[in-house]
Amino acid sequence: MTHHTTRRLAGALAILAASTTLAGTALADAHGGFTLEGKTVEFVIPFSESGGSARWANFFAPLLSEHLPGNPTVVVRYRPGAGSTSGANWFQEQTTDDGTLIFGSSGSTQFPYLLGDPRVRYEYNDWQVVLVSGTGGVAYLPPDMAELMNGLDATGLAGSELIWGAQSATGLDLVPNLAWEMLGMDVQPVFGIEGRGDGRLMFERGEANIDYQTSSAYIRSVQPMVDSGLAVPMMSWGALDNDGNIVRDPTFPDMPSFYEVCQATPACETEGPAWDAWMTFFTAGFPAQKMVFLPGTASQDVVDAYTNAINEIVARPDFREMAAAELGVYPQMTGTAAQAAFRLGTRAEAESRDFVINWLQDSYGVSLN
Repeated sequence: MTHHTTRRLAGALAILAASTTLAGTALADAHGGFTLEGKTVEFVIPFSESGGSARWANFFAPLLSEHLPGNPTVVVRYRPGAGSTSGANWFQEQTTDDGTLIFGSSGSTQFPYLLGDPRVRYEYNDWQVVLVSGTGGVAYLPPDMAELMNGLDATGLAGSELIWGAQSATGLDLVPNLAWEMLGMDVQPVFGIEGRGDGRLMFERGEANIDYQTSSAYIRSVQPMVDSGLAVPMMSWGALDNDGNIVRDPTFPDMPSFYEVCQATPACETEGPAWDAWMTFFTAGFPAQKMVFLPGTASQDVVDAYTNAINEIVARPDFREMAAAELGVYPQMTGTAAQAAFRLGTRAEAESRDFVINWLQDSYGVSLN
Protein backbone atom coordinates (compact mmCIF):
# COMPACT_ATOMS: atom_id res chain seq x y z
CA MET A 1 0.00 0.00 0.00
CA THR A 2 1.59 3.29 -1.07
CA HIS A 3 1.84 6.19 1.35
CA HIS A 4 -0.54 8.12 -0.89
CA THR A 5 -3.10 5.32 -0.74
CA THR A 6 -2.80 5.00 3.04
CA ARG A 7 -3.14 8.77 3.44
CA ARG A 8 -6.21 8.90 1.21
CA LEU A 9 -7.91 6.01 3.01
CA ALA A 10 -7.07 7.35 6.46
CA GLY A 11 -8.40 10.78 5.55
CA ALA A 12 -11.58 9.27 4.15
CA LEU A 13 -12.11 7.28 7.33
CA ALA A 14 -11.60 10.34 9.52
CA ILE A 15 -14.10 12.41 7.55
CA LEU A 16 -16.64 9.62 7.28
CA ALA A 17 -16.33 8.67 10.94
CA ALA A 18 -17.10 12.25 11.89
CA SER A 19 -20.05 12.33 9.52
CA THR A 20 -21.37 9.12 11.06
CA THR A 21 -21.44 10.71 14.49
CA LEU A 22 -23.31 13.70 13.10
CA ALA A 23 -25.72 11.44 11.23
CA GLY A 24 -26.60 9.77 14.49
CA THR A 25 -28.34 12.97 15.61
CA ALA A 26 -30.79 12.80 12.70
CA LEU A 27 -32.31 9.39 13.28
CA ALA A 28 -35.14 7.73 11.44
CA ASP A 29 -38.40 7.70 13.39
CA ALA A 30 -39.83 4.67 11.64
CA HIS A 31 -38.52 1.19 10.89
CA GLY A 32 -40.74 0.46 7.92
CA GLY A 33 -42.97 -1.75 10.04
CA PHE A 34 -40.11 -4.18 10.71
CA THR A 35 -39.95 -5.56 14.26
CA LEU A 36 -38.03 -8.22 16.15
CA GLU A 37 -40.49 -8.32 19.02
CA GLY A 38 -40.45 -11.67 20.84
CA LYS A 39 -37.45 -12.92 18.85
CA THR A 40 -33.88 -13.83 19.76
CA VAL A 41 -30.97 -12.46 17.73
CA GLU A 42 -27.84 -14.61 17.62
CA PHE A 43 -24.66 -12.52 17.48
CA VAL A 44 -22.09 -15.07 16.30
CA ILE A 45 -18.39 -14.54 17.10
CA PRO A 46 -15.87 -16.93 15.49
CA PHE A 47 -13.57 -16.93 18.54
CA SER A 48 -13.55 -18.15 22.12
CA GLU A 49 -15.36 -16.19 24.81
CA SER A 50 -12.28 -14.73 26.50
CA GLY A 51 -10.84 -12.29 23.95
CA GLY A 52 -11.38 -8.81 22.56
CA SER A 53 -14.06 -9.85 20.06
CA ALA A 54 -16.10 -11.39 22.86
CA ARG A 55 -15.72 -8.20 24.90
CA TRP A 56 -16.80 -6.08 21.92
CA ALA A 57 -19.81 -8.27 21.13
CA ASN A 58 -20.98 -8.37 24.73
CA PHE A 59 -20.69 -4.59 24.92
CA PHE A 60 -22.97 -4.10 21.91
CA ALA A 61 -25.43 -6.98 22.51
CA PRO A 62 -27.53 -5.36 25.28
CA LEU A 63 -27.44 -2.01 23.49
CA LEU A 64 -28.76 -3.64 20.32
CA SER A 65 -31.50 -5.30 22.35
CA GLU A 66 -32.50 -1.91 23.69
CA HIS A 67 -32.48 -0.08 20.35
CA LEU A 68 -33.60 -2.63 17.74
CA PRO A 69 -37.34 -2.41 16.97
CA GLY A 70 -39.26 -4.79 19.21
CA ASN A 71 -36.41 -5.07 21.74
CA PRO A 72 -35.34 -8.63 20.93
CA THR A 73 -33.06 -10.67 23.16
CA VAL A 74 -29.54 -10.50 21.69
CA VAL A 75 -27.38 -13.49 22.62
CA VAL A 76 -23.66 -13.81 21.82
CA ARG A 77 -22.70 -17.24 20.46
CA TYR A 78 -19.16 -18.51 19.94
CA ARG A 79 -17.99 -20.65 17.01
CA PRO A 80 -14.17 -20.79 17.35
CA GLY A 81 -11.85 -22.75 15.11
CA ALA A 82 -9.12 -22.38 12.47
CA GLY A 83 -8.30 -18.83 13.56
CA SER A 84 -11.94 -17.76 12.91
CA THR A 85 -12.20 -19.12 9.35
CA SER A 86 -14.38 -22.00 10.57
CA GLY A 87 -17.05 -19.62 11.88
CA ALA A 88 -16.84 -17.39 8.82
CA ASN A 89 -17.22 -20.39 6.51
CA TRP A 90 -20.32 -21.36 8.50
CA PHE A 91 -21.80 -17.87 8.20
CA GLN A 92 -21.26 -17.89 4.44
CA GLU A 93 -23.73 -20.75 4.19
CA GLN A 94 -26.48 -19.11 6.26
CA THR A 95 -29.59 -17.74 4.55
CA THR A 96 -31.38 -16.25 7.57
CA ASP A 97 -33.19 -13.18 6.25
CA ASP A 98 -35.29 -11.98 9.21
CA GLY A 99 -32.62 -10.13 11.21
CA THR A 100 -32.18 -12.85 13.83
CA LEU A 101 -28.58 -13.63 12.82
CA ILE A 102 -25.60 -11.28 12.75
CA PHE A 103 -21.90 -12.11 12.49
CA GLY A 104 -18.92 -10.33 14.02
CA SER A 105 -15.66 -10.60 12.09
CA SER A 106 -12.19 -9.43 13.07
CA GLY A 107 -8.84 -8.79 11.44
CA SER A 108 -8.06 -12.47 11.97
CA THR A 109 -11.00 -13.19 9.66
CA GLN A 110 -9.99 -10.54 7.13
CA PHE A 111 -6.31 -11.49 6.77
CA PRO A 112 -6.77 -15.09 5.54
CA TYR A 113 -9.24 -13.65 3.02
CA LEU A 114 -6.70 -11.04 1.88
CA LEU A 115 -3.92 -13.62 1.61
CA GLY A 116 -5.91 -16.23 -0.31
CA ASP A 117 -5.73 -18.80 2.50
CA PRO A 118 -7.03 -22.10 1.03
CA ARG A 119 -9.22 -22.63 4.14
CA VAL A 120 -11.31 -19.59 3.21
CA ARG A 121 -14.67 -20.43 1.68
CA TYR A 122 -16.33 -17.11 2.53
CA GLU A 123 -16.77 -14.00 0.43
CA TYR A 124 -17.05 -10.70 2.25
CA ASN A 125 -18.78 -9.08 -0.70
CA ASP A 126 -21.72 -11.46 -0.22
CA TRP A 127 -22.43 -10.02 3.23
CA GLN A 128 -24.04 -6.74 4.31
CA VAL A 129 -22.01 -4.61 6.71
CA VAL A 130 -23.93 -2.59 9.32
CA LEU A 131 -21.16 -1.59 11.75
CA VAL A 132 -17.40 -1.15 11.58
CA SER A 133 -15.48 -0.61 14.80
CA GLY A 134 -11.90 0.59 14.77
CA THR A 135 -9.59 -0.55 17.53
CA GLY A 136 -5.95 -0.75 18.56
CA GLY A 137 -3.59 -3.21 20.18
CA VAL A 138 -0.93 -3.28 22.89
CA ALA A 139 2.13 -5.52 23.26
CA TYR A 140 3.29 -6.19 26.80
CA LEU A 141 6.02 -8.03 28.70
CA PRO A 142 6.73 -9.41 32.16
CA PRO A 143 8.79 -6.97 34.28
CA ASP A 144 12.08 -8.88 33.92
CA MET A 145 11.85 -8.74 30.12
CA ALA A 146 10.76 -5.10 30.10
CA GLU A 147 13.95 -4.22 32.00
CA LEU A 148 15.99 -5.39 28.99
CA MET A 149 14.73 -2.49 26.90
CA ASN A 150 16.81 0.68 26.79
CA GLY A 151 14.10 3.29 26.75
CA LEU A 152 12.29 2.68 23.46
CA ASP A 153 15.20 0.68 22.00
CA ALA A 154 14.24 -3.00 21.92
CA THR A 155 17.75 -4.24 21.07
CA GLY A 156 18.19 -5.69 24.56
CA LEU A 157 15.40 -8.18 23.88
CA ALA A 158 17.13 -9.58 20.79
CA GLY A 159 19.07 -12.22 22.72
CA SER A 160 16.09 -13.55 24.66
CA GLU A 161 13.87 -16.45 23.64
CA LEU A 162 10.32 -15.16 23.76
CA ILE A 163 7.18 -17.29 23.50
CA TRP A 164 3.59 -16.28 22.97
CA GLY A 165 0.23 -17.87 22.21
CA ALA A 166 -0.99 -17.09 18.68
CA GLN A 167 -4.12 -18.00 16.78
CA SER A 168 -2.72 -18.54 13.29
CA ALA A 169 0.09 -17.37 11.06
CA THR A 170 -2.30 -15.84 8.54
CA GLY A 171 -4.61 -14.06 11.01
CA LEU A 172 -4.34 -10.73 12.79
CA ASP A 173 -1.42 -12.08 14.80
CA LEU A 174 0.80 -11.57 11.76
CA VAL A 175 0.91 -7.85 12.67
CA PRO A 176 2.77 -8.46 15.96
CA ASN A 177 4.77 -11.35 14.51
CA LEU A 178 6.12 -9.16 11.72
CA ALA A 179 6.66 -6.20 14.06
CA TRP A 180 8.70 -8.24 16.52
CA GLU A 181 10.80 -9.74 13.71
CA MET A 182 11.44 -6.25 12.32
CA LEU A 183 12.74 -5.27 15.78
CA GLY A 184 15.23 -8.16 15.67
CA MET A 185 13.44 -10.12 18.39
CA ASP A 186 13.28 -13.93 18.55
CA VAL A 187 9.60 -14.50 19.32
CA GLN A 188 8.31 -18.03 18.83
CA PRO A 189 4.53 -18.28 18.40
CA VAL A 190 2.63 -21.27 19.73
CA PHE A 191 -0.10 -21.45 17.10
CA GLY A 192 -3.55 -22.89 17.65
CA ILE A 193 -5.19 -20.91 20.45
CA GLU A 194 -8.85 -20.12 19.83
CA GLY A 195 -8.82 -16.46 20.87
CA ARG A 196 -6.51 -13.77 22.14
CA GLY A 197 -7.88 -14.33 25.63
CA ASP A 198 -6.24 -17.77 25.57
CA GLY A 199 -2.93 -16.08 24.77
CA ARG A 200 -3.38 -13.81 27.77
CA LEU A 201 -4.04 -16.82 29.98
CA MET A 202 -0.77 -18.38 28.77
CA PHE A 203 1.01 -15.17 29.83
CA GLU A 204 -0.71 -15.21 33.22
CA ARG A 205 0.31 -18.84 33.81
CA GLY A 206 3.92 -18.14 32.86
CA GLU A 207 3.72 -20.27 29.72
CA ALA A 208 4.38 -17.18 27.56
CA ASN A 209 6.63 -14.20 28.21
CA ILE A 210 5.24 -11.76 25.66
CA ASP A 211 1.71 -11.10 24.45
CA TYR A 212 -0.53 -8.56 22.79
CA GLN A 213 -4.23 -7.84 23.17
CA THR A 214 -6.65 -5.65 21.27
CA SER A 215 -7.68 -2.54 23.16
CA SER A 216 -10.92 -3.79 24.69
CA ALA A 217 -9.29 -6.88 26.19
CA TYR A 218 -6.23 -4.89 27.29
CA ILE A 219 -8.36 -2.33 29.14
CA ARG A 220 -10.38 -4.93 31.00
CA SER A 221 -7.98 -7.86 31.45
CA VAL A 222 -4.37 -6.65 31.13
CA GLN A 223 -4.48 -3.22 32.79
CA PRO A 224 -5.12 -4.90 36.18
CA MET A 225 -1.91 -6.93 35.66
CA VAL A 226 -0.05 -3.73 34.83
CA ASP A 227 -1.46 -2.02 37.92
CA SER A 228 -0.31 -4.92 40.11
CA GLY A 229 3.19 -5.01 38.59
CA LEU A 230 2.80 -8.32 36.75
CA ALA A 231 3.01 -6.86 33.24
CA VAL A 232 4.61 -3.84 31.57
CA PRO A 233 3.32 -2.33 28.30
CA MET A 234 5.95 -2.39 25.55
CA MET A 235 4.11 -0.38 22.86
CA SER A 236 0.81 0.07 21.11
CA TRP A 237 0.56 -0.52 17.39
CA GLY A 238 -0.54 3.10 17.08
CA ALA A 239 -3.24 4.76 15.02
CA LEU A 240 -3.49 6.54 11.67
CA ASP A 241 -3.71 10.31 11.45
CA ASN A 242 -5.46 12.08 8.56
CA ASP A 243 -2.26 11.93 6.49
CA GLY A 244 -1.90 8.18 6.89
CA ASN A 245 0.99 8.39 9.36
CA ILE A 246 1.32 6.25 12.48
CA VAL A 247 0.68 8.29 15.62
CA ARG A 248 0.03 7.32 19.22
CA ASP A 249 -3.16 5.43 19.89
CA PRO A 250 -5.72 7.91 21.32
CA THR A 251 -6.78 5.32 23.89
CA PHE A 252 -3.18 5.02 25.13
CA PRO A 253 -1.66 8.46 24.54
CA ASP A 254 1.14 7.90 27.07
CA MET A 255 2.30 4.69 25.39
CA PRO A 256 4.84 4.71 22.52
CA SER A 257 3.67 3.44 19.14
CA PHE A 258 5.41 0.71 17.17
CA TYR A 259 6.69 3.43 14.84
CA GLU A 260 8.50 5.11 17.75
CA VAL A 261 9.99 1.84 19.01
CA CYS A 262 11.05 0.92 15.46
CA GLN A 263 12.74 4.30 15.02
CA ALA A 264 14.63 3.84 18.29
CA THR A 265 15.78 0.28 17.48
CA PRO A 266 18.73 0.07 15.03
CA ALA A 267 17.60 -3.27 13.56
CA CYS A 268 14.22 -1.83 12.52
CA GLU A 269 13.51 0.37 9.49
CA THR A 270 10.47 2.60 8.97
CA GLU A 271 10.72 2.40 5.20
CA GLY A 272 11.16 -0.38 2.67
CA PRO A 273 9.25 -3.56 1.81
CA ALA A 274 8.85 -4.87 5.38
CA TRP A 275 7.55 -1.54 6.68
CA ASP A 276 5.20 -1.14 3.71
CA ALA A 277 3.81 -4.65 4.29
CA TRP A 278 3.37 -4.03 8.01
CA MET A 279 1.57 -0.75 7.30
CA THR A 280 -0.73 -2.42 4.78
CA PHE A 281 -1.86 -5.14 7.15
CA PHE A 282 -1.99 -2.88 10.20
CA THR A 283 -4.23 -0.53 8.21
CA ALA A 284 -6.45 -3.38 7.03
CA GLY A 285 -6.55 -4.99 10.46
CA PHE A 286 -7.02 -2.24 13.04
CA PRO A 287 -8.78 0.94 11.81
CA ALA A 288 -11.41 -1.40 10.33
CA GLN A 289 -10.87 -4.37 12.58
CA LYS A 290 -14.26 -5.48 13.86
CA MET A 291 -17.37 -5.55 11.68
CA VAL A 292 -20.99 -6.63 12.13
CA PHE A 293 -22.61 -8.29 9.11
CA LEU A 294 -26.06 -9.46 8.14
CA PRO A 295 -26.34 -12.31 5.63
CA GLY A 296 -26.70 -11.24 2.03
CA THR A 297 -30.27 -12.55 2.08
CA ALA A 298 -31.45 -9.95 4.64
CA SER A 299 -33.89 -7.38 3.25
CA GLN A 300 -33.26 -3.64 3.11
CA ASP A 301 -35.76 -3.15 5.95
CA VAL A 302 -33.59 -5.36 8.14
CA VAL A 303 -30.40 -3.54 7.13
CA ASP A 304 -32.05 -0.17 7.79
CA ALA A 305 -33.33 -1.31 11.19
CA TYR A 306 -29.82 -2.30 12.28
CA THR A 307 -28.28 0.87 10.87
CA ASN A 308 -30.84 3.04 12.67
CA ALA A 309 -30.36 1.12 15.91
CA ILE A 310 -26.58 1.51 15.81
CA ASN A 311 -26.88 5.20 14.97
CA GLU A 312 -29.14 5.58 18.01
CA ILE A 313 -26.59 3.76 20.17
CA VAL A 314 -23.70 5.95 19.01
CA ALA A 315 -25.81 9.10 19.53
CA ARG A 316 -26.58 8.25 23.17
CA PRO A 317 -25.16 10.87 25.55
CA ASP A 318 -23.56 8.13 27.62
CA PHE A 319 -22.11 6.15 24.70
CA ARG A 320 -18.69 7.81 24.48
CA GLU A 321 -18.00 7.28 28.18
CA MET A 322 -19.24 3.68 28.09
CA ALA A 323 -17.26 2.86 24.95
CA ALA A 324 -14.07 4.48 26.23
CA ALA A 325 -14.20 2.35 29.37
CA GLU A 326 -14.86 -0.92 27.51
CA LEU A 327 -13.53 -0.56 23.96
CA GLY A 328 -11.28 2.51 23.90
CA VAL A 329 -11.57 5.74 21.95
CA TYR A 330 -12.25 4.68 18.36
CA PRO A 331 -14.81 5.46 15.63
CA GLN A 332 -18.00 3.40 15.27
CA MET A 333 -19.09 3.58 11.64
CA THR A 334 -22.36 2.86 9.84
CA GLY A 335 -23.77 3.60 6.39
CA THR A 336 -21.36 5.23 3.94
CA ALA A 337 -18.57 5.37 6.52
CA ALA A 338 -18.91 1.65 7.20
CA GLN A 339 -18.75 0.91 3.48
CA ALA A 340 -15.51 2.91 3.15
CA ALA A 341 -14.01 1.16 6.17
CA PHE A 342 -15.17 -2.22 4.85
CA ARG A 343 -13.28 -1.60 1.60
CA LEU A 344 -10.20 -0.60 3.62
CA GLY A 345 -10.30 -3.80 5.66
CA THR A 346 -10.82 -6.21 2.77
CA ARG A 347 -8.26 -5.00 0.23
CA ALA A 348 -4.46 -5.08 0.11
CA GLU A 349 -1.87 -3.93 -2.40
CA ALA A 350 -0.36 -6.83 -4.38
CA GLU A 351 3.25 -5.96 -3.45
CA SER A 352 2.57 -6.09 0.28
CA ARG A 353 0.44 -9.20 -0.03
CA ASP A 354 3.24 -10.97 -1.93
CA PHE A 355 5.80 -9.85 0.65
CA VAL A 356 3.74 -11.32 3.49
CA ILE A 357 3.06 -14.57 1.60
CA ASN A 358 6.82 -15.05 1.08
CA TRP A 359 7.57 -14.06 4.68
CA LEU A 360 5.06 -16.58 6.02
CA GLN A 361 6.72 -19.32 3.96
CA ASP A 362 10.24 -18.38 5.06
CA SER A 363 9.47 -17.75 8.74
CA TYR A 364 6.79 -20.36 9.52
CA GLY A 365 6.73 -22.77 6.59
CA VAL A 366 3.18 -21.68 5.78
CA SER A 367 2.49 -22.02 2.06
CA LEU A 368 -0.46 -20.19 0.50
CA ASN A 369 0.44 -20.91 -3.12
